[in-house]
Amino acid sequence: MATQAFEDIVEDFEFLEDWEDRYRYVIEQGKAMAPLDDALRVPATKVDGCASQVWLQPLINDGVFAFEGASDAMIVSGLIAVLQKLYNGLPVADVLLVDARAEMERLGLNEHLSSQRSNGLRAMIERIRLVASQA
Repeated sequence: MATQAFEDIVEDFEFLEDWEDRYRYVIEQGKAMAPLDDALRVPATKVDGCASQVWLQPLINDGVFAFEGASDAMIVSGLIAVLQKLYNGLPVADVLLVDARAEMERLGLNEHLSSQRSNGLRAMIERIRLVASQA
Protein backbone atom coordinates (compact mmCIF):
# COMPACT_ATOMS: atom_id res chain seq x y z
CA MET A 1 0.00 0.00 0.00
CA ALA A 2 1.55 3.25 -1.11
CA THR A 3 0.32 6.66 -2.15
CA GLN A 4 0.47 7.78 -5.78
CA ALA A 5 3.19 10.26 -4.80
CA PHE A 6 5.35 7.37 -3.57
CA GLU A 7 4.57 5.34 -6.70
CA ASP A 8 5.86 8.31 -8.70
CA ILE A 9 9.18 8.07 -6.83
CA VAL A 10 9.33 4.33 -7.56
CA GLU A 11 8.82 5.07 -11.26
CA ASP A 12 11.48 7.78 -11.22
CA PHE A 13 13.92 5.38 -9.55
CA GLU A 14 13.36 2.85 -12.35
CA PHE A 15 14.79 5.40 -14.80
CA LEU A 16 17.79 6.17 -12.58
CA GLU A 17 20.07 3.17 -12.96
CA ASP A 18 23.07 4.55 -11.10
CA TRP A 19 22.89 4.70 -7.31
CA GLU A 20 24.65 8.10 -7.32
CA ASP A 21 21.78 9.50 -9.40
CA ARG A 22 19.26 7.98 -6.99
CA TYR A 23 21.16 9.45 -4.04
CA ARG A 24 21.05 12.90 -5.66
CA TYR A 25 17.34 12.44 -6.37
CA VAL A 26 16.64 11.72 -2.69
CA ILE A 27 18.66 14.78 -1.66
CA GLU A 28 16.71 16.93 -4.15
CA GLN A 29 13.45 15.66 -2.63
CA GLY A 30 14.67 16.92 0.75
CA LYS A 31 15.66 20.29 -0.66
CA ALA A 32 12.18 20.67 -2.16
CA MET A 33 10.43 20.19 1.21
CA ALA A 34 8.86 23.16 2.92
CA PRO A 35 11.10 24.24 5.81
CA LEU A 36 10.07 23.24 9.31
CA ASP A 37 9.35 26.19 11.57
CA ASP A 38 12.19 26.63 14.08
CA ALA A 39 9.58 26.69 16.87
CA LEU A 40 8.87 23.01 16.05
CA ARG A 41 12.50 21.96 16.45
CA VAL A 42 12.02 21.01 20.09
CA PRO A 43 12.65 17.88 22.17
CA ALA A 44 9.02 16.77 21.78
CA THR A 45 9.37 16.51 17.99
CA LYS A 46 12.97 15.23 17.94
CA VAL A 47 13.41 11.63 16.83
CA ASP A 48 15.80 9.60 18.96
CA GLY A 49 17.88 6.91 17.29
CA CYS A 50 19.08 9.01 14.37
CA ALA A 51 22.75 9.86 13.89
CA SER A 52 21.76 13.31 12.68
CA GLN A 53 19.17 15.59 14.20
CA VAL A 54 15.63 14.85 13.01
CA TRP A 55 12.33 16.49 13.90
CA LEU A 56 8.90 15.20 12.83
CA GLN A 57 5.71 17.16 13.47
CA PRO A 58 2.45 15.26 12.85
CA LEU A 59 -0.47 17.04 11.23
CA ILE A 60 -3.71 15.07 11.55
CA ASN A 61 -6.82 16.74 10.18
CA ASP A 62 -10.22 15.07 9.78
CA GLY A 63 -8.67 11.61 10.11
CA VAL A 64 -6.05 12.24 7.43
CA PHE A 65 -2.41 11.76 8.36
CA ALA A 66 0.45 14.03 7.35
CA PHE A 67 3.67 15.25 8.90
CA GLU A 68 6.30 17.91 8.43
CA GLY A 69 9.93 17.25 9.14
CA ALA A 70 13.49 18.45 9.00
CA SER A 71 17.02 17.24 9.53
CA ASP A 72 20.46 18.77 9.67
CA ALA A 73 21.70 16.18 7.14
CA MET A 74 20.86 16.42 3.43
CA ILE A 75 20.32 12.71 2.80
CA VAL A 76 18.15 12.40 5.92
CA SER A 77 16.06 15.37 4.77
CA GLY A 78 15.58 13.46 1.55
CA LEU A 79 14.50 10.36 3.45
CA ILE A 80 11.97 12.48 5.35
CA ALA A 81 10.63 13.72 2.01
CA VAL A 82 10.34 10.14 0.73
CA LEU A 83 8.47 9.15 3.90
CA GLN A 84 6.15 12.12 3.39
CA LYS A 85 5.35 10.79 -0.07
CA LEU A 86 4.69 7.37 1.46
CA TYR A 87 2.42 8.49 4.30
CA ASN A 88 1.03 12.00 3.80
CA GLY A 89 -2.59 11.99 2.75
CA LEU A 90 -3.45 8.53 4.05
CA PRO A 91 -6.31 7.95 6.46
CA VAL A 92 -4.76 7.60 9.92
CA ALA A 93 -5.91 3.98 10.20
CA ASP A 94 -4.11 3.12 6.95
CA VAL A 95 -0.77 4.42 8.21
CA LEU A 96 -0.40 1.30 10.35
CA LEU A 97 -1.11 -0.91 7.31
CA VAL A 98 1.86 0.43 5.36
CA ASP A 99 4.85 -1.91 5.30
CA ALA A 100 7.38 0.90 5.10
CA ARG A 101 10.36 -1.44 5.11
CA ALA A 102 9.02 -3.29 2.05
CA GLU A 103 8.13 -0.04 0.31
CA MET A 104 11.61 1.38 0.90
CA GLU A 105 13.13 -1.88 -0.40
CA ARG A 106 11.36 -1.17 -3.68
CA LEU A 107 13.67 1.84 -3.95
CA GLY A 108 16.75 -0.19 -3.06
CA LEU A 109 17.53 2.21 -0.24
CA ASN A 110 18.13 -0.45 2.40
CA GLU A 111 21.22 -1.79 0.68
CA HIS A 112 22.73 1.64 0.05
CA LEU A 113 22.29 3.32 3.43
CA SER A 114 24.82 3.08 6.21
CA SER A 115 23.72 1.17 9.29
CA GLN A 116 23.34 4.47 11.16
CA ARG A 117 21.11 5.90 8.41
CA SER A 118 19.09 2.67 8.32
CA ASN A 119 18.61 2.85 12.09
CA GLY A 120 17.52 6.47 11.76
CA LEU A 121 15.05 5.58 9.02
CA ARG A 122 13.59 2.85 11.25
CA ALA A 123 13.32 5.35 14.12
CA MET A 124 11.43 7.80 11.90
CA ILE A 125 9.04 5.08 10.74
CA GLU A 126 8.48 3.96 14.33
CA ARG A 127 7.67 7.54 15.36
CA ILE A 128 5.18 7.88 12.48
CA ARG A 129 3.51 4.60 13.45
CA LEU A 130 3.38 5.59 17.12
CA VAL A 131 1.71 8.91 16.32
CA ALA A 132 -0.82 7.19 14.05
CA SER A 133 -1.60 4.55 16.67
CA GLN A 134 -2.31 7.25 19.27
CA ALA A 135 -4.48 9.39 16.99
